[in-house]
Amino acid sequence: MNIISLRGIKKSYGDHQLLTNVTLTVQANERIGLIGKNGAGKTTLANILAGDIECDEGTLEFRNEFIKIGYLRQSVEYTSRTMQAMVEARAEDGLFTFTSRLGMEKLPAWEEKRFEHLSGGERIKLALAYVWSSKPDVLILDEPTNHLDQAGMDWLIEELASFEGAAIIISHDRYFLDQTVTRIFEIEEGVAHEYRGNYTSYRAQKEERRRIQQHQYETQQKDIRRIQQQIAQLTNWSEKAHSQSTKQEGYKEYYRAKAKKMDIQVKSKKKRLEAELNKHQAAKPVEEAKIEFDFLGRGKHGKRLLEARDIKKKYGERILFENSHFYMKHGEKIALTGANGTGKTTLIKIILKEECLTSGELWASPSLKIGYMSQDAGDLPLEKKPVDAIGLHSRDEINKAKTILVNLGFDREHLDVPVSSLSLGQRIKVKLTGLLLEGYDLLILDEPTNHLDLESREQLEKTLSVYPGSLLVVSHDRFFTEKLCTKKLHIENRRIRRIEGINVHDRPKQESQSNEEDWMVNELKLTEVLGKLSSLSRDDASYQELEKEFQRLTQEKLIMRNRGKYS
Repeated sequence: MNIISLRGIKKSYGDHQLLTNVTLTVQANERIGLIGKNGAGKTTLANILAGDIECDEGTLEFRNEFIKIGYLRQSVEYTSRTMQAMVEARAEDGLFTFTSRLGMEKLPAWEEKRFEHLSGGERIKLALAYVWSSKPDVLILDEPTNHLDQAGMDWLIEELASFEGAAIIISHDRYFLDQTVTRIFEIEEGVAHEYRGNYTSYRAQKEERRRIQQHQYETQQKDIRRIQQQIAQLTNWSEKAHSQSTKQEGYKEYYRAKAKKMDIQVKSKKKRLEAELNKHQAAKPVEEAKIEFDFLGRGKHGKRLLEARDIKKKYGERILFENSHFYMKHGEKIALTGANGTGKTTLIKIILKEECLTSGELWASPSLKIGYMSQDAGDLPLEKKPVDAIGLHSRDEINKAKTILVNLGFDREHLDVPVSSLSLGQRIKVKLTGLLLEGYDLLILDEPTNHLDLESREQLEKTLSVYPGSLLVVSHDRFFTEKLCTKKLHIENRRIRRIEGINVHDRPKQESQSNEEDWMVNELKLTEVLGKLSSLSRDDASYQELEKEFQRLTQEKLIMRNRGKYS
């Protein structure tokens, strides 16, 4: 049963058409993932659903007028003042029960100053507790896992599994989408494209659909070239016949009749070609953006970059960590992990010499040059254009920055607008561009994938994996840290420990030859179905059955991959 229906939703800002024709439905108890590139219009669509803004055209229908929506906005929209207002508004509605489950202890006794020093994860947890305590019928969650630690992630996954209403989740967290959603809508060029299953299933389906579209396009192009060659040949023969009809006495009528016959054939073939293209035109698949990150190393360095000796940090009576020892070598890629509020960001500030230790020593190589990207893009000057916000002056730097931004998926039209009009993901890309223009020994990235779209996340992790310098990464994106890091600094029970190996989650293992044969059989069947689909139109009676078989085989392929039958 549909509880929300959107049909033909359109939304523009000035001359920019953001949503051109969005049609989707939300069923009772359904978990929908809403994905798309930065600036595609996901948050705008969420605001339309929540009633915060109106669409220009289209219809939005709810099953009844009493449906209550709980809307979790992106973390940067929650200030210390709004956090306090949330506590006051829901204190009697079970909010403290939810904050306790999320690990936020003694919240009722917090002083006003405590709210001014909330970490990004603590803000999200408090906002989640506020939304859940409102007892909504429909959840809209905009990037709910940004800054969220593993305990918070596990809580959210469990709560969504038992939630009796529907949920619409805007997220670029691949692990979270895999665990929660059953249907995905991807916003591309203002239109919502539907995919059944979770994120991994979506990727498999999109890859296979792209193969089908590419095959259909190439087949049609061959047919077009063949018909065009026939038309050219007939046209040539017709021209020769017309020429002969004016030269050879006694054969004029013969050549005129021959030329007329060929002219009719040319017109017929042109009409057939036009009719076929109008009815079954196969569009060329859009190439996925190839985003290049170019980091430059600074030559040779000593073995150790950092070394902590018996360090301690506390605020008043609150101890974040003590009795801690660790080191970091040149070229290591290390994940900095720990629950929200344990001091990860504080440790980064100490490394950057923005804060001092309470006691102990943190040694750093004298020649160490550090590049740092903070959690949010809130420190960019909102009134400036992207390149100006980075603080560049020379023409060469400005041109290079523009090139990098475009490679990051930035539309050229966004280069001339103020930062205030950019999406959060686009602002993160502006900050990344500032890093890309420098050569660093050590990059410290605090939640670098927050607000980045899926393509940008995947390309960033590929590029950083071959980065020759050292990396210290704070990220709750499990896919990202597993692919990138081999060690971690973990903060727990007021201690910082260096751990050799990350073990985020088990990886699929190569198994026996028989399992690989299963995979190959599946591949052959998919190829066979793909070939049949490419020769049919959607109007064909057998197309729907073949489409179902294609989806079944794709899901079977996904299951084998997840079980480790093929890696």
